[in-house]
Amino acid sequence: MADNDITKTSSEMKVTNQSELNDLLVQMRAETSVQARLIFALDATASRQPTWDMACDLQAQMFAEVANLGTLHVQLVFYRGQECRASNWMANPRQLAKAMRSLVCMGGITQIGKVLSHVFRENTKERVAAVVFVGDAFEESEGLVLGKARKLGVPMFVFQDGKDPVAESVFKGIAASTGGAYARFDQGAARQLGDLLKAVAAFAAGGITALESRKDAASAKLLTQLN
Repeated sequence: MADNDITKTSSEMKVTNQSELNDLLVQMRAETSVQARLIFALDATASRQPTWDMACDLQAQMFAEVANLGTLHVQLVFYRGQECRASNWMANPRQLAKAMRSLVCMGGITQIGKVLSHVFRENTKERVAAVVFVGDAFEESEGLVLGKARKLGVPMFVFQDGKDPVAESVFKGIAASTGGAYARFDQGAARQLGDLLKAVAAFAAGGITALESRKDAASAKLLTQLN
């Protein structure tokens, strides 16, 4: 549903099925509730296909987690091959899932520096509450990337897929420099990644208080780094 449809009154909307009704309710809530903007950034190089598929299945949990706190607007950012791209902002998990499932991971080097530059620009336009980054490798200038991270102005939650020591060192540095948090998960650990994504969504919508209220292992892990 296009952005300009959000301003229509209910009498102008024609709801033909339950799916459209759900979309309409999401849009109506977006007009009246607290709105949080979260950038969901993923490495889409060839090695990432299994976790990309996992993230497609889990991303709806981020939206569901903040239903009682406000409305989550998510922008998908990804890099693969020679490209680094960003989607429109979306307030509907089905839109995000469709965008993600239309993509196929392909070979290429990491472009985390470009992701950070994009986040910085978006945050100057309108506040971004948090960034999620999921990746497994680092192949850039550490000094350049960490320099950008220190100027970001947005907490970045960096989730590492695998155990690459170079990536771990830089990812921890990015998280610490931005006032965010770092965590590692094992490939195939859908529940673990899902819990981490829900925890960040809660933080984006309600801050530390919302994260503390969750009382689960993923939130506790992130809180130890945020406090």
